[in-house]
Amino acid sequence: MSKAPLSTSSPHAHSPVAEAVLAARGLAKSVTSGSRVLTILRELELVVHAGESVAILGQSGAGKSTLLGLLAGLDDPSEGELSLFGESLTELDEDGRAALRNGRVGFVFQNFQLLPTLTALENVLLPTELSMQNHREQRAREWLERVGLAQRHDHLPRQLSGGEQQRVALARAFVTSPELVFADEPTGNLDPQTGERIIQTLFELNQEQGTTLVLVTHDHALARRCDRCLQLVDGRLEAMDVSETGS
Repeated sequence: MSKAPLSTSSPHAHSPVAEAVLAARGLAKSVTSGSRVLTILRELELVVHAGESVAILGQSGAGKSTLLGLLAGLDDPSEGELSLFGESLTELDEDGRAALRNGRVGFVFQNFQLLPTLTALENVLLPTELSMQNHREQRAREWLERVGLAQRHDHLPRQLSGGEQQRVALARAFVTSPELVFADEPTGNLDPQTGERIIQTLFELNQEQGTTLVLVTHDHALARRCDRCLQLVDGRLEAMDVSETGS
């Protein structure tokens, strides 16, 4: 496969970085393993603007989940600058980053990450606990209805199939009407048919809400559905022509 010209900025790259939803400059991440230092990410550059859907592809072990954790402020980079909604994440402590994400960022994980002792409704309500939104339970019920689980609101995760659990996770991600959603291999634990339904729902909600989507995946067919496709190679991001991503 031929490489597209190296460019990890959006089609709106002429806009100031300060206007970006997400921006990384010289981002690096290294970890110590015994006496060795393992470099996972190096001098990584990325700018994502409002309303974009961006896929980040890479082989297993390439560092995709590590990158997503850094971009979301869930982990600290070894080097570089990172901003979210125009604020520097690298200058905020853990509480400050959590406050910045609150109500504005949603997450969809491969392993669902539902709390096992809470019902579907209670799991969807979790992101709203720190918000001042009115009618929190009504909104949570509406989102469960939108993902087809209105009748399963009182079920625990173990009483739901994998596809149903991921739909609960989708409702949880969108219940606060976030500006940005991170999705980490959202269909990785699902069969193809169920995975397709989940992805269809994810993109429908993304488009309806005008939410920015950053999607980490190894699935080229899934990546093709995004506005822009990047590949993580040797710790850096390279642009890919979406039309070249095979199924």
